[in-house]
Amino acid sequence: MQTIFVDWGGNNVKLTWMPRMKLTESLIVTSVHAVCLRDGKVLLSQIKNRGFNYPGGHVEIGENVEEAILRETYEEGYVKGTIKYIGSIEVSHKENLSFDSSGKYPLIAYQAFFRMDVTECLPFLREHESSARIWVEPSEIPFVINDHKLSKLILDDALTFCSS
Repeated sequence: MQTIFVDWGGNNVKLTWMPRMKLTESLIVTSVHAVCLRDGKVLLSQIKNRGFNYPGGHVEIGENVEEAILRETYEEGYVKGTIKYIGSIEVSHKENLSFDSSGKYPLIAYQAFFRMDVTECLPFLREHESSARIWVEPSEIPFVINDHKLSKLILDDALTFCSS
């Protein structure tokens, strides 16, 4: 487990990486993300206002997390594959002085992360929010990804994760 604080839109938000944390129905999972692997490389999608990052997005009403990540990896990376849950980031606004309890997000929510072993890489059609995809050597991720330092921990866990 590792905790960092990030500035999200001028707000102080606490993020805690919780590898292999069990997802239960009582937890609020607001988004899903995947480290997509193929031939030893990692897929990054360029998303408007987010830069290059792991494919992912919000869970839609009526979707479970597995359905959401399969949809998001297709929409942002045009890939399909097998998924394994690797852990979650707890997103806490308890120390966010500007937190709005009637806003879009709860005080504490979770971002679920998966490893996807890509079995199909389809033509990149740019029909959704992504404008580009690239395949990157894992050692290059810190120099390309536009995200917080937990991204490297998540990558390491995805690379070492093996099914039990």
